[in-house]
Amino acid sequence: MALKTAQEYIDSLRTLKSDVWLFGEKIDNFVDHPIIRPSINAIAMTYKIAHEPEWQDLATTTSNLTGEKINRFSALFMSCDDMVKKVKMQRMLGQRTGCCFQRCVGMDAINAVYSTTFEIDEKHGTKYHERFKEWLKYIQQNDLCVQGAMTDVKGDRGVRPHLQEDPDMFVHVVEKRDDGIVIRGAKAHQTGSVNSHEMLIMPTLTMREGDEDYAVCCALPSDSPGVHFIYGRQSCDKRKLEEGDIDVGNFLFGGQEALTVLDDVFVPWDRVFMCGEVEFSNPVVERFAGNHRQSYGGCKPGIGDVLIGATVAMTEYNGVAKASHVRDKVAEMNHLVETLHACGLAACTQGEKTKAGNYQPDILMANVCKMNVTRYPYELCRLSEDLAGGALVTIPSEADLRSPEIGKYVSKYFKAKDVGAEERLRMLALINSMTFGLTAPSYRTESMHGAGSPQAMKVMIERQSNLDEKKKAARKLAGIDERENLAD
Repeated sequence: MALKTAQEYIDSLRTLKSDVWLFGEKIDNFVDHPIIRPSINAIAMTYKIAHEPEWQDLATTTSNLTGEKINRFSALFMSCDDMVKKVKMQRMLGQRTGCCFQRCVGMDAINAVYSTTFEIDEKHGTKYHERFKEWLKYIQQNDLCVQGAMTDVKGDRGVRPHLQEDPDMFVHVVEKRDDGIVIRGAKAHQTGSVNSHEMLIMPTLTMREGDEDYAVCCALPSDSPGVHFIYGRQSCDKRKLEEGDIDVGNFLFGGQEALTVLDDVFVPWDRVFMCGEVEFSNPVVERFAGNHRQSYGGCKPGIGDVLIGATVAMTEYNGVAKASHVRDKVAEMNHLVETLHACGLAACTQGEKTKAGNYQPDILMANVCKMNVTRYPYELCRLSEDLAGGALVTIPSEADLRSPEIGKYVSKYFKAKDVGAEERLRMLALINSMTFGLTAPSYRTESMHGAGSPQAMKVMIERQSNLDEKKKAARKLAGIDERENLAD
């Protein structure tokens, strides 16, 4: 079965024996937990669109490994056009869910590891690439959700991994056996980890001599013995435990982050794709970062579209939609969203083929895209909060609206132009959840730190900007170096 339905995906999670913790308690049935379920629904949408006729070209593709029709989230990018379709699909999903749909990390990790293992084998004569292809076939044929696990907890960030006071601050190999390896450590801020069938572990930074035990890349089932998930807090998350759905805002969908603890987890050799090759830690990190920073040119504009729509609706409810300053601010919001999307698409169209045969986005443009994402959603949120009005953070609860005693006052004083109080409260709650973080992770905060903080982008932009060529161009035009001879 190459394509699961949304319901089949949800049902498949019930077969996992994952060790999930929330508020200090073990959660036996995480699938139906009201705080976790919205994030599962968001991933389920990635399965749903694969069966919708109008989205077949974006949501599905043909596997270059099996020749079968597969979900694009488990596919390799075999052309620049594949990457363009990925970004367009992500924007559409952002519009459909209004939140992080979590499956992009695994897709981007798959493509980074695929090309890197090919080059490790080329240099060292290892068999990582064939192992990885066999694992990827298994993922594609069973339409599994993969979490890409890169970010380590890092401990003292001024000290190399192997020099940490506590060696577990970076995931590392603690034992090599005839049948596999044992790893220990933790991955922080793991997007969709509880909702995924498999984890693809990668190093988090460039490893050097002495860090060999930390240069590890491998795959393991999410419910492997020794894997513990500690679910991340979300702003106002306990609202999901209350009756009603208005106060939650985006009631159906949400994101998810967790601390993923790897407590002496065994990984068989056929699932190990890097083990000690420190010189290849940098390529896999840069390629994953490039792929994932490009992805933000899809999902963040899509979520931004929803925020713009909600904001415009509020200006109409309040009777100010035609005011010139309102139209100017809405135009600015659209400009910001389209600029983000344009950068994501540019990174795709300027991509290059790797030695392994799959395509990598333009690293410079991908980092420019993500640098903009660390800024523009903040402005989008500011403009939305400006136009929505102060009621955004002072509205009564749904319980007040439903109250037999005081509900009449809420209904009377929160109605607006052509709409009743409930519709206005729902739209305000949606904006509140998107800008203040209830849909988790917060649109603005995740835009800042997801796929790396701004400084990481600046380092890559500086590295990729080819300043020497720019100086040469300036020196020629200034007459310091020999000018261009138009007669040649």
